[in-house]
Amino acid sequence: MKKLLLLATSLIAGFTMMAQVGGSLPTTPIKNSNGQTVAFNSIFTPGKVTIVSVWNVPCIPCRQELNAVKKKWDQWKSELDFDYIIISNDDARAMSKAKGMAKSQGWPMTAYYDVNSDLKRSLNFQEVPFTFIVDKNGKVAFMHTSYKPGSEDIIFKKAQEIAAKK
Repeated sequence: MKKLLLLATSLIAGFTMMAQVGGSLPTTPIKNSNGQTVAFNSIFTPGKVTIVSVWNVPCIPCRQELNAVKKKWDQWKSELDFDYIIISNDDARAMSKAKGMAKSQGWPMTAYYDVNSDLKRSLNFQEVPFTFIVDKNGKVAFMHTSYKPGSEDIIFKKAQEIAAKK
């Protein structure tokens, strides 16, 4: 019975996330690294593919993913003109830890903060790491939850495919 319930829950969550692919980006307020509030949909460069990774401080797979991306950063940037944004969904009390971690780890991505989990609710996801790709037209083109070594390569390959579309 537990396995059946888990399967049903997974299917429902998968269909919910799939329904968002192709959707417009929400105007949900988030904080930039200076603490200023910005609309989520305003942080994207028109005409450019953007990878977005939502993470939090206690999430070990999140840190593994971001560190794996950091190792491949120079190679990836030489192969594709894209943006990479990371968004911490830690609460207000942990925001300074998140900022400190992003800086101490030397993650080269642009960092934002979803301190009230408003973006998490807007995008309707439950788990981190939650990574998605926004196409050149500002639409969600791909979503991925969880991290296993090598997942970053799959996401980058998908970003290349999305960037190649006209």
